[in-house]
Amino acid sequence: MRAELLTSAQMRAVEQAAIECGAASGLDLMERAGRRVVQAVFAQWPELAAVPQSAIVLCGPGNNGGDGFVIARLLKDWGWEVELHLYGDPEKLPMDARANFDRWCGMGSVRPWDDAVIASRLGDFVESRPETLAHQLVVDALFGTGMDRSMPEDTRLTRHACEATVLQISQTDRPKVVAVDVPSGLCADSGANFGAFPADLTVTFHKPRRGHYLLRDGRFGGGPGLSGRLRVVDIGLPVADGQGDVALAVPDLAQLAKAPLAHKYGHGHAVIVSGGVGHGGAARLAARGALRIGAGLVTLCCPAAALAENAAQLTAIMLRKVDDAAGLTRMLEDERINALCLGPGLGIERARALVPVALAAKRATVLDADALTAFAEAPEELLAQLHPDCVLTPHGGEFARLFPDIAARLAAALKRGPIYSKVDAARAAAARAGCVVLLKGPDTVIASPDGQCRISAACFDRAAPWLATAGAGDVLAGFIVGLLARGFDPVSAAETAAVLHVDCARRFGPGLIAEDLPEELPKVLQALLPPGT
Repeated sequence: MRAELLTSAQMRAVEQAAIECGAASGLDLMERAGRRVVQAVFAQWPELAAVPQSAIVLCGPGNNGGDGFVIARLLKDWGWEVELHLYGDPEKLPMDARANFDRWCGMGSVRPWDDAVIASRLGDFVESRPETLAHQLVVDALFGTGMDRSMPEDTRLTRHACEATVLQISQTDRPKVVAVDVPSGLCADSGANFGAFPADLTVTFHKPRRGHYLLRDGRFGGGPGLSGRLRVVDIGLPVADGQGDVALAVPDLAQLAKAPLAHKYGHGHAVIVSGGVGHGGAARLAARGALRIGAGLVTLCCPAAALAENAAQLTAIMLRKVDDAAGLTRMLEDERINALCLGPGLGIERARALVPVALAAKRATVLDADALTAFAEAPEELLAQLHPDCVLTPHGGEFARLFPDIAARLAAALKRGPIYSKVDAARAAAARAGCVVLLKGPDTVIASPDGQCRISAACFDRAAPWLATAGAGDVLAGFIVGLLARGFDPVSAAETAAVLHVDCARRFGPGLIAEDLPEELPKVLQALLPPGT
């Protein structure tokens, strides 16, 4: 089962369906949520469970605050000292949250919200040492997944104090911060930062939210950076496919493991079109990636003047002279060539001449880098030539050149939702282009014209900061074209390549350069695939 990522509305629909069918009541779900948060805190920091400690619990005016009342009660039962602050009028709490508010009032006090007082309490952490901390735990149950606007003005001091707590003090010299469902102020649908409280641990329920993985606002690392560690816990809701329409990317292991055919052409012939003298490195990286991922043959095409340079650095990868559009047309008369990659190191003028020829051949085609930038002045010219077997692989700047209106909407600073997300942008671009769009980043989004969408996120336990290195994108383009040559459909090729790209970086670790990625791939595949495949 794929790991689906839900929007706030989709999560509410799952909860409502469970309540309506009698699987659980709202109170049941709130109780389970609070218990799972406490369990997750103790699992993350076992030292907090050993001896009763002290916590400050920040509760909001909705059901997220209701979860906070449960957490406060459970910690109190555990022997903790608990200081609870409520934002909003208790008379206006939702019914289930109000029931848990009343239950908490039977065992502890509720302090009315005073941002200056809370900020000063949190600010005490900055000056405290571990042995004199006022609290060992901060529970953020202020605003949950429904947050779609800037944090209220009277929570700003608290936010600033939390930022100081998280960012200015060493891990051992401050209390732990746990967020309930999402850090307050994080848009659960888009990853937009409305002034969020950064957390060390975020405990979310049933399935993750899109915003946990998206970086619409890069401040503090977007959703992943604000969430700290992410733990998804079961609260007894029915688990099924189709509850969300976006999922985390996974490699197509069944197709990767296909038994080898008798002839190399059975695994396809990928062609990478290179630039001129001194500009072949990016194409060589792509070619190496295509060969390593299993294309039966890989040919690098370059101008005659660059043949010697490339021949000196390539062995298993074949070379072919292609000086101009006529030369590429002649080469593509060979129908065994079934996948093309244009862009890495291609050059703008050469891209303008050769991309139309490649697209007219109607082979599976990856367009990257210069193949995209070459049409920045007239993106509609490129879009008109695309076909369903294309994969576009832009980074943010290239995306903005091809889809300026969509990119502008994504970049717009909004104070209120609904927030346009990277998922929305990639889907809109794919629909306009009529082909798969892989929008690169730590939160790579892969979208197809029919609305399919996957996120290949290099974050949490899959963080791979070493991928921020020159040439890494060229290798990714090579992985994709190699899989296309093998017969993968465009969505599966892009998704599988993106996941393996991150896996290679993680397996190698710090010090990674782009040349290492193809060489790490055999080890990654050996770990993923059954023996003998």
